Amino acid sequence: MNLPVLVGRILHVGLGVFWAGTIFFVVFFLEPSIRSVGPEGGRVMQALQKRGFLVILPMVALLTILSGAYLYGRLLSESGMGWVTTPYGGALSIGGVAALLGFGQGFFLMRPATLKVAELSAMLAGNQEAGEREATLAEIGAMKSRSRTHARWVALWLGISVLTMAVARYL
Repeated sequence: MNLPVLVGRILHVGLGVFWAGTIFFVVFFLEPSIRSVGPEGGRVMQALQKRGFLVILPMVALLTILSGAYLYGRLLSESGMGWVTTPYGGALSIGGVAALLGFGQGFFLMRPATLKVAELSAMLAGNQEAGEREATLAEIGAMKSRSRTHARWVALWLGISVLTMAVARYL
């Protein structure tokens, strides 16, 4: 194995574990816990945002995808297109597509809904009339629900990606 492939694999596997593990933790533990404590949970999300969570996680995801694309391209260049039709190539292809779907849904749908929740929550701190406050709270609820739904889909896509790539070599 040459050095670029080794570095690519280390990046792909290491960052992929971080990306998928973080999404699984958020979906199955963090978000339900934050929801269960009510308004105080918003402070945890604000602290995560201040630490760059919604900037770092997409960068990790993108680097995972780019390193995977590099490795996939290397396999294609070494083995030709026929490799994709093998069980190994098919499993890696399915895993790659699932990761791309997870990234797309996370970045373009889940992340904006989460950012909108933060923006609306900050508006609540200002002086709002009762009617405006109720409308803002309703919109926050809708955005939280949207974010939660998309996060679950991202977890599903990443679960498919992780499983197919983990077993690809044994097919």
